[in-house]
Amino acid sequence: MPYPEKTAKEMTRERAKKATSSATLPAPARATVAIAFVQGMLAGLEHAGRDTARLLEGAHIAAQVLNDPGARIPVDRYADLYNRINSELDDEGFGLFSMPIRSGTFEFLCRSTITAPTLAEAIERSIRFLRLLLPDLGVHLDIHPEQACLSIVENRPLVIGRVFAFEWLLRLLHGLYSWLVGRSIVLDSVAFPYPRPDHAEDYALIYTAHSTFDADRLTAVFAANLLDLPIRRDEAALQSFLDGAPGKLTTLYRRDREIVLRVRNALRDALPTSSSLAEVARTLNLSPRTLHRRLEAEGSSFQAIKDALRRDLAINRLAKTRQTLAAVAAELGFTDSAAFYRAFVRWTGIAPAHYRRRLQTAGHALGGRRQYTPPQL
Repeated sequence: MPYPEKTAKEMTRERAKKATSSATLPAPARATVAIAFVQGMLAGLEHAGRDTARLLEGAHIAAQVLNDPGARIPVDRYADLYNRINSELDDEGFGLFSMPIRSGTFEFLCRSTITAPTLAEAIERSIRFLRLLLPDLGVHLDIHPEQACLSIVENRPLVIGRVFAFEWLLRLLHGLYSWLVGRSIVLDSVAFPYPRPDHAEDYALIYTAHSTFDADRLTAVFAANLLDLPIRRDEAALQSFLDGAPGKLTTLYRRDREIVLRVRNALRDALPTSSSLAEVARTLNLSPRTLHRRLEAEGSSFQAIKDALRRDLAINRLAKTRQTLAAVAAELGFTDSAAFYRAFVRWTGIAPAHYRRRLQTAGHALGGRRQYTPPQL
């Protein structure tokens, strides 16, 4: 059995073990997102000549980080900024399109789909809904014997925040569809209609590890049999879902894939030991082959999860502590500081010491408040 039942004694021993070891475990790190997503959200405001400083400060994001291509922010603060911008503009499309998407549109998109019998019908309803409210982009569903293809095309050239506009709409629809059926709709692949952006590594956790670029349209492929899934949400569930939406959808990609989260937690609990896939599989009572297959089915990979965890923990340590780089490297399971240095540059584009200085500068700009303090996952 992949998930064996635990006896009361076993659970008591586990709780006692966690209690005695919690002082030595690193604090959990919240998921972070690349600053490019923030820049994309602000593109419409900036194009209109609107001041963004107040909104950034309200979300506890220092304006200086916008100039740092390697910066990352906690995903909940990104979600907070998302909703603040929507409210400020009365536009759930961030001022990116030829006509505003007035506040409340997302709620009525949900209401138009929640009574559908199946995912296929919900998708068709959402396509008809968006045709009325978002004429700049066209959404289409093509169904083949084994695969379904959701595509997004430009009906009019997007002149503001084009990359973010595609990222946003795919995430919005993917998150909504997954919520409606009560499980993650795994994307087998996504082709994006622009060159590979610097923050493309984040796509592995937001969409799928199987992303390609320079396509003529956005095409997201998933298993056709998922279209037969029944809609499992009702009015009571919708009321809870709308609390914090639509920005709330930005946090879901860290929570809507069970095995990804279980692997992340197992890796974090094992630190400073750098666990292999086989060791994590054993911890989860799975074979390595099964674990690899289930991660692939959820659109991720062991190495992508490991890199994302180490990156988020590293940013956490650099922001919250005065630990030396050697100590941070050891805590994250790197063999030496040089290996940590190389990995950090690969993740963020800059050296860890430089990144720490930028975090400190940004913290001072917010009156000493630390905008990178990740709470519990």
